[in-house]
Amino acid sequence: MDSDEFRKQAHQLVDWMADYFEDVEDYPVKPDVEPGDISKQLPESAPENSESFEDMFNDFEEIIMPGMTHWESPYFMGYFPANKSYPSVLAEMLTATLGAQCMSWLTSPAATELEERMMEWLRELIGLPENFTGVIEDTASTSTLCALLMAREQVTDFGVNEEGFTSTQRHTVYCSSETHSSIEKGVKIAGFGRQNLRKIPVNEDFAMQADELEKAIREDLENGHTPTAVVATIGTTGSTAIDPLKEIGQICSKYDVFLHVDAAYAGTVLLLPEKRWMNEGIEHADSFVFNPHKWMFTNFDCSAFYVQDEALLVRTFEIMPEYLKTPEDQRVKNYRDWGIPLGRRFRALKLWFVLRSFGLEGLQEKIRHHISLAQDLKKEIEAHKDFELLAPVPLNTICFRFHPNYISDEKKLDELNEKLLNQIQESGKLFLTHTKLNGKYTIRIVLGNTNLEKRHVDKAWNFIKDTSAELIS
Repeated sequence: MDSDEFRKQAHQLVDWMADYFEDVEDYPVKPDVEPGDISKQLPESAPENSESFEDMFNDFEEIIMPGMTHWESPYFMGYFPANKSYPSVLAEMLTATLGAQCMSWLTSPAATELEERMMEWLRELIGLPENFTGVIEDTASTSTLCALLMAREQVTDFGVNEEGFTSTQRHTVYCSSETHSSIEKGVKIAGFGRQNLRKIPVNEDFAMQADELEKAIREDLENGHTPTAVVATIGTTGSTAIDPLKEIGQICSKYDVFLHVDAAYAGTVLLLPEKRWMNEGIEHADSFVFNPHKWMFTNFDCSAFYVQDEALLVRTFEIMPEYLKTPEDQRVKNYRDWGIPLGRRFRALKLWFVLRSFGLEGLQEKIRHHISLAQDLKKEIEAHKDFELLAPVPLNTICFRFHPNYISDEKKLDELNEKLLNQIQESGKLFLTHTKLNGKYTIRIVLGNTNLEKRHVDKAWNFIKDTSAELIS
């Protein structure tokens, strides 16, 4: 492909992309395929000779598109969204064109300095203290792993980095029983061991019980263990529960335990002054993460990770072989030392485009709209005789189940709701997910898509009601 061919095909791709934005709600949200349906259409070996772009794109439309789940459909209401927007996609196109590997200031000065400024903008927009310093990671899973590694090195005075864990060390980590699975995964990767993860009970709102946390810390101290890190969550994956950050923070300060705050999804809501109560006590936190790629209309991947002790973060990860040394090292931030990978994408560009395109008021308007839609749907569910809420709705995630009044057996209710969800998924008209709360099979609906409107929510709710009525007719 030469420059002229690239220009021609790129124009056609942009037209296709614009059409996709406009038409995505007309696609089946979930594809009607079985495992292996896609791979059997693909050759077993790579081609020996060049193929035309027309042939490649034709196969994209005929093989790949029918097998895609359309996360950008307004009827994708299952997992937390991986949102995008026009300015974000345009910035991604520029990022791909530049092809920069932004591991250090020298490799792309503008990328480093834009990232530094974007982290300052975000810090101010969501109300973090000024002593927090930020870096863009790929996902919250990575950011949380970085926090656990920081906690590990802090408590061992960087001994594990130098010598590894000894067989006599028992460092414990604490989270609620509703915390995201990435915490347990991070505990394994960081070498703590799953047996040293303490899952703290939650209250009726599915938030961590601070008194139970302190009890667990005291028990570990009495048994000769070393309490090392606590992960508090603002917006749990199951139900968007809000852990009591202030109480947890005071306990961490009392026992000198590293506190990481996981606000991967719900952190975007801190753009709203009326929601800042969720962050009360943030001054006790050692690190904080939220993902603009979830609810701030910025393409995946973009995770904003903040720390109070920049030196601790850098010392945890810094490696300085001769070939990476540059004359500017003492005067700049080299973000390769701020996380796990050496190679880094130019993620700050899309964040810059989104923040400037929407502005704070535009972002706030969309987030408030999503919350309002969820609160209205919550009322509809509460008012329906055959449905019930199973968790509070502080934001835009609703946890509910189908519960006809003549069924009281919990096992039958679980089976009924699982069948309801499966039928919804198989229809391709709506995508929802499930969890279990208090042992009950729970259907989740998340109203956070970039272009979500009330008509989409109304259509989804009517489809849920119609499908459930068919199940018992």
